[in-house]
Amino acid sequence: MTAHGVGAYVAHTGTDVYGPGKVIGVDGEWRRVRFVYFVASIAVRDLRTASAQEEEEVTAWLMEKAVRHGGNW
Repeated sequence: MTAHGVGAYVAHTGTDVYGPGKVIGVDGEWRRVRFVYFVASIAVRDLRTASAQEEEEVTAWLMEKAVRHGGNW
């Protein structure tokens, strides 16, 4: 498994309730992830690399938020 560094697109291995997300922080074995529906700290073991479709979903969501609210989502 990869370390899923900052900027990586990921998804939770056990549930889709979070939606896919983007890693925004790293703290040892924990990743701070801006999921489509939540921001959460998740253990690396509970993350997987996002599929191409999930990555597109996150990218579109982040762009929509930037247009609507400005800033770096």
